Amino acid sequence: MEPRDGSPEARSSDSESASASSSGSERDAGPEPDKAPRRLSKRRFPGLRLFGHRTCKPEAGSLELEPEPGLACPRGPRPPPARPPPACHPAFQIRKAITKSGLQHLAPPPPTPGAPCSEPERQIRSTVDWSESATYGEHIWFETNVSGDFCYVGEQYCVAKMLQKSVSRRKCAACKIVVHTPCIAQLEKINFRCKPSFRESGSRNIREPTFVRHHWVHRRRQDGKCRHCGKGFQQKFTFHSKEIVAISCSWCKQAYHSKVSCFMLQQIEEPCSLGVHAAVVIPPTWILRARRPQNTLKASKKKKRASFKRKSSKKGPEEGRWRPFIIRPTPSPLMKPLLVFVNPKSGGNQGAKIIQSFLWYLNPRQVFDLSQGGPKEALEMYRKVHNLRILACGGDGTVGWILSTLDQLRLKPPPPVAILPLGTGNDLARTLNWGGGYTDEPVSKILSHVEEGNVVQLDRWDLRAEPNPEAGPEERDDGATDRLPLDVFNNYFSLGFDAHVTLEFHESREANPEKFNSRFRNKMFYAGTAFSDFLMGSSKDLAKHIRVVCDGTDLTPKIQDLKPQCIVFLNIPRYCAGTMPWGHPGEHHDFEPQRHDDGYLEVIGFTMTSLAALQVGGHGERLTQCREVVLTTSKAIPVQVDGEPCKLAASRIRIALRNQATMVQKAKRRSAAPLHSDQQPVPEQLRIQVSRVSMHDYEALHYDKEQLKEASVPLGTVVVPGDSDLELCRAHIERLQQEPEGAGAGSPTCQKLSPKWCFLDATTASRFYRIDRAQEHLNYVTEIAQDEIYILDPELLGASARPDLPTPTSPLPTSPCSPTPRSLSGDAAAPKGEELIEATKRNDFCKLQELHRAGGDLMHRDERSRTLLHHAVSTGSKDVVRYLLDHAPPEILDAVEENGETCLHQAAALGQRTICHYIVEAGASLMKTDQQGDTPRQRAEKAQDTELAAYLENRQHYQMIQREDQETAV
Repeated sequence: MEPRDGSPEARSSDSESASASSSGSERDAGPEPDKAPRRLSKRRFPGLRLFGHRTCKPEAGSLELEPEPGLACPRGPRPPPARPPPACHPAFQIRKAITKSGLQHLAPPPPTPGAPCSEPERQIRSTVDWSESATYGEHIWFETNVSGDFCYVGEQYCVAKMLQKSVSRRKCAACKIVVHTPCIAQLEKINFRCKPSFRESGSRNIREPTFVRHHWVHRRRQDGKCRHCGKGFQQKFTFHSKEIVAISCSWCKQAYHSKVSCFMLQQIEEPCSLGVHAAVVIPPTWILRARRPQNTLKASKKKKRASFKRKSSKKGPEEGRWRPFIIRPTPSPLMKPLLVFVNPKSGGNQGAKIIQSFLWYLNPRQVFDLSQGGPKEALEMYRKVHNLRILACGGDGTVGWILSTLDQLRLKPPPPVAILPLGTGNDLARTLNWGGGYTDEPVSKILSHVEEGNVVQLDRWDLRAEPNPEAGPEERDDGATDRLPLDVFNNYFSLGFDAHVTLEFHESREANPEKFNSRFRNKMFYAGTAFSDFLMGSSKDLAKHIRVVCDGTDLTPKIQDLKPQCIVFLNIPRYCAGTMPWGHPGEHHDFEPQRHDDGYLEVIGFTMTSLAALQVGGHGERLTQCREVVLTTSKAIPVQVDGEPCKLAASRIRIALRNQATMVQKAKRRSAAPLHSDQQPVPEQLRIQVSRVSMHDYEALHYDKEQLKEASVPLGTVVVPGDSDLELCRAHIERLQQEPEGAGAGSPTCQKLSPKWCFLDATTASRFYRIDRAQEHLNYVTEIAQDEIYILDPELLGASARPDLPTPTSPLPTSPCSPTPRSLSGDAAAPKGEELIEATKRNDFCKLQELHRAGGDLMHRDERSRTLLHHAVSTGSKDVVRYLLDHAPPEILDAVEENGETCLHQAAALGQRTICHYIVEAGASLMKTDQQGDTPRQRAEKAQDTELAAYLENRQHYQMIQREDQETAV
């Protein structure tokens, strides 16, 4: 079993990917004899003649249809075909009709087939082309390691098949077909283009056409059920099958069986509804490619005559210049068109991966990569679209960038901004209920949240800094600056200890970026810098060098009494990766609860004690709530503005309200299931079965809901109020652990829940996905469960759910004469470690079992610190590896030898895919590095095993997601 084949990521890609086209028999037959026989029966495909024009020698309009069983061909017997199987198969006719009609949607007809082509070889694009030379229906290619998908061009045109060697593959993010890289040019020969993202402006009436047609693609693997017959798509033994099982639309995602009884040819030209997200999808009919104006003599004379009429034009230079594309929206009160801005640098590689999902669900021309030029051009182009919404995918800095651009453009009304948080921190996203980071929530669900979210206001604050003329020359610092990194903030402005730590990290990363490519190292550097700064006390005299006046009241005496090492001017409730420094004032009538739209700033002071308590639910010293601040510093002090640090020279800083930004807050909503739930009263109490899922089972089966339900372990039953949310339900579930009902000590039901468990949504999507703990108060119990609720416990071992397999906590198997295992240290008769190593090296599985039953220590190491698992990997013995993984303590997985290698490093370097799969599924860390700084994935890359490296990268991504909730800033 290959690792990639069994991974959920591989199944995800397989189920969604556009499968390759079948063999040459399913494509155009190529050159045929001039006198090809014609069949007259059209009973099975009425109207097919409309789309059946061949591009090769047979006469136009000729169709060859398979005669029905038992009927003779009306033109007599046919000569044997030149190649198998003939082009008369129904799947072939459907394919050909779809192919031929694909270019007629929303565009002028394609050039005459067979005409000589003089244009240069087309560039393989991985981004949307916004130039005037953009190609209609151009694919957006990304490299892929998915194996098992046949090349979509078919065997007849497949270059890799002719070369008979392995070549790289590419996958279109917009329509999800997979082809070999050399075969991309062959797509022109089969006349297949991607879903159109714009239309030409050649029509006299620029409002035509008003609808979008389907973009049909053949699939060899398809999830869900046929829209016509309601039956599922056959999935057994299709990994290497060439049979096309489904035809689906890249716009609305409707899918049909690839047979005449389910898919009718008249559906090819039917209008497309654009699917469940039609309200946020920008139709290609709105986007027109403009023609560059011709500077003819006649036109220039007219321009001169009419020039006096345009002297009073208020258009700026940006609005007046010519653009290759223009937007002609059709306003509708039901539509909320969405622009998606993705920062691919946020959250490691998350941004680059999430952009591909949005290209699949939306029009590619409404998804923008911020590394390709920023948001200004896109916002300027779509400024006239009514009811526009924006989704910012990135950190808080990305959101601030977009909000500042909206300020510059002065859009009226400003479009509300939603957030998909990537990376860590994300305090603004937490405040607006979007969570602290992206895990594995389906993009379709995110789009629904953006569409249904509530529009709220967010205060934004101006920062104006000018040099302090009263500061003496002795206080000057050559490394200080007179300018702040940002002149506006949305989250907070701070000075002192936290800014000093952030500044040191920023300067060190700028000087040596290659040393800061690991999240773990970054956090270690933060911790080390914070500790050294604490010992040096660099911020202990902060109160002596500042003066703070809030709404005319001087707070300097109060600050000097407090002696804080950090002062924060806070706009939102969250700070420092989710902490709440203002807390809940409660009975303190001097202060109001914090809000992000009240026009007030909260001023908070921190001592080292309160900073430490902040991470465990404490709060800082509340100083005041105010509308205006004047801060004066008498020497250079580290400051930070929304996480951007600098060392600011002695200055006078004025903070005042700038404006209010329009944001989208994730709403707490009721589920639509069961149907007509609004007509049914909410039950007073819900009795729900709680089942626990291990991380092993979740990663392997989360795309198969039924199997994952069977693999879950019952935990107990809870009774909760009918209108309770998940936050309340969590408390009831944790009480289950206090009174186990007679379960054995080794029972998985009795195994305590780890602090990192989370809820799984099993009802609102086609698969299971995790719910961020910060968003539990937004989801009702009835929204994610009906009779049974599922939770994910990342520390529950998959083996613990199988009582037939011994676990490290269960007694070792013993022989009849040895009822209990003997201690290695206390019994001289116990087997020596050398015997265990020798049995492992010889691949003597029976001897190893015998020694283990006799009390042998499976954690024994040799003189080079190599464990038995290291030796088993060296010999390549899969049985021994499985036995050690099932019976040895979990510590053996990440045990290192003298050169820092784990057993997974060794297996990856040797290219042992199956053994790597065993070790990873047992829970080994994929982020440990050897003495050379290499992870197991990097060792596989050095061994030139790209498929193994891709599998390990995929699993490493899951482990990083699993640890995401543990990350906090200093």
